[in-house]
Amino acid sequence: MEQFFNEIRIGNKEAVSSMLSKDPNLVNARDQRGSTPLILAAYYDHAGIVSELLDYNAPIDEKDAAGNTALMGVCFKGFKKIAEQLIAAGADVNATNAMGGNCLIFAITFKHVDIAKLLIDHGADTKAKDARGNTALDHARMQDVKPLIELLENH
Repeated sequence: MEQFFNEIRIGNKEAVSSMLSKDPNLVNARDQRGSTPLILAAYYDHAGIVSELLDYNAPIDEKDAAGNTALMGVCFKGFKKIAEQLIAAGADVNATNAMGGNCLIFAITFKHVDIAKLLIDHGADTKAKDARGNTALDHARMQDVKPLIELLENH
């Protein structure tokens, strides 16, 4: 199991593919931090492995120990290509973690305008509030990112 997660971390698609073909149930495994293979592959920006895992019906909206999904991770990391893959595969753009953080709030907090637009275009709730009562627009204002403020004021 540890080797499987290590191969995902380093982006060894061939090894991951081989291991999945021998044991398709690895797609549902969890590492010591509660991450699924999909969460880990997305977090490390391995689009090819993300595709492979999705082909094996990886659970798309599973959460890690912190309550974050694969889509949440790429929204704060800024990996638009993987965000597009996950959304196309049906990821929940409005999933929240224990602190009420969601994909849109993460994209805004880390100033990823392109991902914020993508999420809004796919139904992200711009009015949702985190545990502190802040909306995505509140976060955009705190970050003082004019394009994000304008984007959210117009939605």
